[in-house]
Amino acid sequence: MDWQAILSSLPSLGDGLIATLQLCIVAALCSLVWGGLMALLLMRASPFWLRLLNLYSGLTLALPLLVVIYLLYFVLPEYDITLSSPVVGVLALTLYYAPYIAQVIRAAIEALPKGQWEACRVLGLSRTEQLRDVVLPQTLPQMLSPLVGLMIGLIKDSALLSIVSVQEFMYAAKQAISDTYAPLEIYLTVAVCYWVLNSLIDWLARRLESRMTRYRRGMQH
Repeated sequence: MDWQAILSSLPSLGDGLIATLQLCIVAALCSLVWGGLMALLLMRASPFWLRLLNLYSGLTLALPLLVVIYLLYFVLPEYDITLSSPVVGVLALTLYYAPYIAQVIRAAIEALPKGQWEACRVLGLSRTEQLRDVVLPQTLPQMLSPLVGLMIGLIKDSALLSIVSVQEFMYAAKQAISDTYAPLEIYLTVAVCYWVLNSLIDWLARRLESRMTRYRRGMQH
């Protein structure tokens, strides 16, 4: 094991990891916003928009993420639409993951008993109050685990963006390998970093889910 190659590459790998985190945070927030809007539209939209959204969801869910990246980066310039590499990365991840998020949110909301909605109407709650005081407190614990799984998948899939020169973690790893000629050491370092990062996110999510569902366990006793 060439420890010197690892040590000499740590600064550039650290910069790449920070770039990946920044990109993934932006993409995750955009995916959550677009996925939430899609979920609401899927439950309330007119038949025309419903068919359009289902078509978009079906196409996106059927395509590999790499195809989406290539379409945005290589095909759009043919129609005079040129996007920078980071914008392509965020847009590709958002378009790809938003339909999954929409399905998770819609399933959680539709799982609420109809009596909950009827009680809201009887109490005269506004739509905002219904979402804030009734829907979200009950659905967030159900949504948290699948949403975190999707966010971990988004982080792992961000490695594909190195193909279109997004200067993230894997791009930095490739540059480090070209400088040190130590692929085993560099890729092992990258693998450990991804494992630690995703394990930390999973642990934090489990802790948060445990706190959010504490009242249910108290009611069972």
